[in-house]
Amino acid sequence: MSAGDQKSGGPEAVWPEVERAERLARGAALKWASGVFCRPEQLERLSQYRKRESQRTSSIHTRLKSMIQSYLEGVGWGLEQLREARLELREVSHAVRKAGLESSGNAEGGRALERLREVSVSHRQLLATVSNLPRLYAVRSMVLETERLVESRRLLEAHARLVELESWQDDILWQLHGAAGAAGSELSAEDQELVDGYFSGVGQLVDALGKELWAVVSSALALAQQNPTPFVSAVRIVEREEALDRALLEERGGTRRPLPPGRPRCWRASFFQVLEEAVSARFRSVSYLHTRGPGLAGHLAALQHGVMADLNTVRHLLEHCVPPHYGLTGAYLRAGHRCLHAHLAQVSSWDLESGETFAVLHWVLHTYNSPDMMGDPELVTEMEKVELGPLISTEGLEQLHSKYVQSVGKSVSEWMHKALQVELQDWHRDQEPDTDHEGFYQTSLPTIITQMLEENARVARMIGESLRDQTIQMGLYEMETLLNRFREALVDFGKEHRGNPNNVNNKFYLHYLLASISNCIILKKSTESLQKQQSARSAARFSRTPPNPLAALDRAVRRACRLAMDQFLQDLQPFLSGLLTRAWLVQGDPAPKLCHVLERHLELHGRVRPPCRQRLQEEARWLTAVEYVRALMKKRLVCRSAEERRQLGQQMVQDDQRFREVLHGPDGSVPEENPLSLLPVLADFLRLKDPFMLSLEVSALAARYPDIGEEHVSVLLDIRGDVSRDVRGAVLDSLERSAGPLPAGYRPIFTGILVPPSAMAFCLPAAKCGTA
Repeated sequence: MSAGDQKSGGPEAVWPEVERAERLARGAALKWASGVFCRPEQLERLSQYRKRESQRTSSIHTRLKSMIQSYLEGVGWGLEQLREARLELREVSHAVRKAGLESSGNAEGGRALERLREVSVSHRQLLATVSNLPRLYAVRSMVLETERLVESRRLLEAHARLVELESWQDDILWQLHGAAGAAGSELSAEDQELVDGYFSGVGQLVDALGKELWAVVSSALALAQQNPTPFVSAVRIVEREEALDRALLEERGGTRRPLPPGRPRCWRASFFQVLEEAVSARFRSVSYLHTRGPGLAGHLAALQHGVMADLNTVRHLLEHCVPPHYGLTGAYLRAGHRCLHAHLAQVSSWDLESGETFAVLHWVLHTYNSPDMMGDPELVTEMEKVELGPLISTEGLEQLHSKYVQSVGKSVSEWMHKALQVELQDWHRDQEPDTDHEGFYQTSLPTIITQMLEENARVARMIGESLRDQTIQMGLYEMETLLNRFREALVDFGKEHRGNPNNVNNKFYLHYLLASISNCIILKKSTESLQKQQSARSAARFSRTPPNPLAALDRAVRRACRLAMDQFLQDLQPFLSGLLTRAWLVQGDPAPKLCHVLERHLELHGRVRPPCRQRLQEEARWLTAVEYVRALMKKRLVCRSAEERRQLGQQMVQDDQRFREVLHGPDGSVPEENPLSLLPVLADFLRLKDPFMLSLEVSALAARYPDIGEEHVSVLLDIRGDVSRDVRGAVLDSLERSAGPLPAGYRPIFTGILVPPSAMAFCLPAAKCGTA
């Protein structure tokens, strides 16, 4: 830095940032140069770097000079604009001062015109009064004349006079309002009250004309077929009023002028409201006499006739009397639908019987939408436009469904109870049960129940699948309840018979038991048919536990079969005591009597419908075999010789032959599963001549009848009377070796046969006992 710069406070003294910037620049340059020229061979390019940096510095200086020059020009232009604005501001302030002086001079002259303004306002008021005097004098007469026109139902003329009167009233109010505004005040309450009082008859005329209009509209359906002219006049007046409302709203929407009193009237909306009330009144006019009970169906039919008659009147007559945008048919449909919705909701709240509920449901779901009503092809397009909702809500339909099902369920329960009582009385008749065309026993119970449930399902199907499913579900619940009672009645019937088997009223006890089994089979088929009619998703719609009548049927059938078998055993008992005794060995009795009992029961079992017929016959054969073997196990007969063993075996084979003759089927064959085939096997065991062959025989016996026990074989050996202790031990050992688990499907025959204890006591001889 030079001495002159230091003395004069050079740029560095004034701008210390410049010195700092220069130092930073020099440091950056040295750093760059040390990086570029770090090797000697790079000094050869020094001249090129110097030339390039000189050019860059010159370019930067040029841009700086250009920028500073443009800034200086802008500052000069701004100073020039400020100079011109100051001159203009000076002129404006001078003009404002001059205008203020002139305004203060004119204020004195304005005070002199106040009196003239008051005279002008008074003149305008007098002019308005004079111009309105003819109208004011004519108001009374116009009101009276309009009243006469309204009373004579000359509605168009009356409306024209009314519109004129309202126009006068509006003009007078506006003139008074304008005069008050010119005077700088609002219209006084006294003036308003004066005008309202003078034109009070106009408001009464509006009410009277509206009353007549709505009377015409409400009776339009009746007038349409006689003289629709009053209705047309009413519609024209409504449209005029709508046009006046619209014009006044458009004209005065953005002005201070108020709407005339009572505007807008919105008579078109009132027109449709009155129409809806008229439709509701038409529905109420349908006779409500005998609506409850059987008369409800007639009432709904009258509703259908009335609705369609009125709808035809609207479509073919009234629709041509109104502008197209009215959509009068759609308006009637909406109004009628709402009225029907309210009326049917009221009807649904009554305590309806099943027939009444069915009538309502069928009318709502089918008749209303049928081609005879709203499903008419000519109405389909109109129905799509109005988009009517359901005639009864979903909740209302569910309540009606529930009410119908409960009512039908109550009736079904009563009928089932009566049918069961008739069935119980038939059980004590002194004659056999009736038979069907196939010869099977039956009573009237299954026919009554089946027809009743099928008919209820068919009737409910006429309403819809949901109601059918609910009705079937209810019927299955009631059938399950009936079958439980039926089973209890069978138990009581059996107890009564066991308590007094010789009672004359129980003469056909077994026959009615078998008829009950056939009845249950018929009811099973009916139940399965009803269950198949239900839709797949019906079970998910019911919160209760699903009914299980098939299980109740199975319990009832098993109980009836058990009672039938008990009776079979009871008939066998008198002859079982003489079986396998010495008398039987000599004479053969009582085997023929047993065969007779078996034959009689098998014949009766043939009157039962399959598959219970086969089940009963199989059970009878089984019980016969079990009782025969049980009689054998009682050791009533012990053989004393080989001849007696031969006779015993021969007699058992003869008994088996007698049973086979009884068991012959229609084709002469014996059933494959015949438990009585055990008899010849036991006969061969008892009459075997060589006792040492008994081990092989008992092995074969155990293989065929694996439930035979040691005690049963011991009894057989005792009956033979010729088996030594060694042979007995060998036979029992062979039996033990042959013992194994029972095969699948095998029905034990020996398991339920108890062997009486041996009468022989085990003890050493007396002498040896004494010696010991």
